[in-house]
Amino acid sequence: MEFDVIFGNAARAGLGPTAAIFALAAVGLNLHFGYGGLLNFGQVGFMMLGAYGAAVVVATWGGSLWLGIPFGLALCVVFALALGAPTLRLRSDYFAITTIAAAEILRLLIRSSPATDVTGGPFGLQTIANSFYALNFLPDGRHGLGTFSFSSNQLWVMLVAWVLVLLCSALVLALIRSPWGRVLRAIREDEDAVRSIGKNVVAYKLQALVIGGVIGGLAGVVEALQQSGVGSENFEPQVTFFAWAALILGGMATTAGPVVGAILFWFLREGVESFIRELSTQSWLPDLLADFLDGSEGAISVTFMGVGLIALMALRPQGILGRGRDLHLGT
Repeated sequence: MEFDVIFGNAARAGLGPTAAIFALAAVGLNLHFGYGGLLNFGQVGFMMLGAYGAAVVVATWGGSLWLGIPFGLALCVVFALALGAPTLRLRSDYFAITTIAAAEILRLLIRSSPATDVTGGPFGLQTIANSFYALNFLPDGRHGLGTFSFSSNQLWVMLVAWVLVLLCSALVLALIRSPWGRVLRAIREDEDAVRSIGKNVVAYKLQALVIGGVIGGLAGVVEALQQSGVGSENFEPQVTFFAWAALILGGMATTAGPVVGAILFWFLREGVESFIRELSTQSWLPDLLADFLDGSEGAISVTFMGVGLIALMALRPQGILGRGRDLHLGT
């Protein structure tokens, strides 16, 4: 059993660009739910708009990536306003249903045949990140040790992505420590009490939805840069729930929780997949079981993570870094 390969693969996944992308998405969700009590199950919709907004400007309209990124983030603002204005007065469970439906409707519209001329439809858009990789100052080749290594472009995306994670985490921390953030947390605890002192609860919720959605849009932009393109298959509903898993694992209403959760989520998921692959490679499994597991590593790792999250919710529902007092949410 090559445990160095297993650990190397797991560490590469836990510290790589994908983990950073989900950390960004979870930071946005943390502002929505951890601090604001907004049960958003449509974060992938913001990621999709950020990615497709940048890609459409570059691949369809022939514009600059540096104009495409702000355009994608502006679309996230419009989506948050259009989604939140009529729904934020609903109960949290109805709001959750609305968000997941809105994100899936958006994905189906983007991949539809009538949208092919703009979004590429089911084929997506490619070759959008040349100007981004042109800024890469890292030497060519692979960097790292053994299986824990990255190409120059991967390392460049990873560097940019983790810097964005740190900046967004710092922004959320500053906001939460401000008077605005204290009002938002009070709304999470008891919005009727906040409303009784004359605060516009819906406006605060809408502002939180916009800011967290833009952070989610940044995650989508990084995803598009990593792939140098976009495709609707990368923005299916489970993406939101992976970000939720990272947030729950790390701990809500904490600065480091979403980041730690994303790292652990991808470390454990890839570790389980690599372990199963090694078992099959070393022929340590009976043939019947090996045939059953062949090609099912992803499903098994997700199942493992689900069982682990259930156990975590039973033993430590506030997550690794969370606090028990932050579990209470106003209705």
